Amino acid sequence: MPHHDPALRADLIDTAHALADAARAAILPYFRSAGLGADSKEADRFDPVTEADRAAEAAMRAVLATRRPEDGILGEEFGTVAGRSGLTWVLDPIDGTRGFLAGTPTWGVLVAVADATGPIFGVIDQPYIGERFSGGFGGAEMTGPQGARPLAARAARPLSEAILFSTFPEVGTKAEGAAFRRLAGQVRLTRYGMDCYAYALVAAGSIDLVVEAGLKAYDVAAPIAVIEAAGGIVTNWRGEPVHAGGQVVAAANADLHRAALSVLAEAAS
Repeated sequence: MPHHDPALRADLIDTAHALADAARAAILPYFRSAGLGADSKEADRFDPVTEADRAAEAAMRAVLATRRPEDGILGEEFGTVAGRSGLTWVLDPIDGTRGFLAGTPTWGVLVAVADATGPIFGVIDQPYIGERFSGGFGGAEMTGPQGARPLAARAARPLSEAILFSTFPEVGTKAEGAAFRRLAGQVRLTRYGMDCYAYALVAAGSIDLVVEAGLKAYDVAAPIAVIEAAGGIVTNWRGEPVHAGGQVVAAANADLHRAALSVLAEAAS
């Protein structure tokens, strides 16, 4: 795929932002609205999906049908569409639906475009507070209430000085949770519940590590693109590519990545 073509790059970047814009417009009328209900995707645990999730993904697919009809789509709510261009858009209309339902502003819209090698450009958008983190093709920036600035992950520091995030206190399986708790016992600060916003904070240089398990491709594609563009590293717990999801380690730099992997190694699948 000729990603060095400036016109193609510009179109992919513009399309990613158009998708995030469309999702923002679709979602915000639902946020903190009275009577917003949720269906659960699973019978044995609460895995919510709302009308806002579906409306946002439908809006993004409509943009792609007009702008990039040859590209494939992998979306959380409406499945996969095979493309003919070698490019696939990976969409999570609301990453953090539990937080969305609770009224917290830490959910986000995830948009990534990927080729055969993995995600090449991504956007993590927080519609309510108006922050957008984007990265790929050699650049990474955020825009928000205080304007625009480049993204750069934090410099190396000892694990004992690191800030670690995960969405759920109970991380994955029993073995995965035990490995996470060993890591949490070695860092300065551990926080929970941020969903995709934690990955944005790695790219922004605010935190050092996000460690999770059981993720899907649409959970991780945009974070991979944004964090790597900001100088960080995202892999599985074995240090391998994690484009398809699973066990994820996002680190601000190679030193902390290596340190985290050494702690998580015995639970790596």
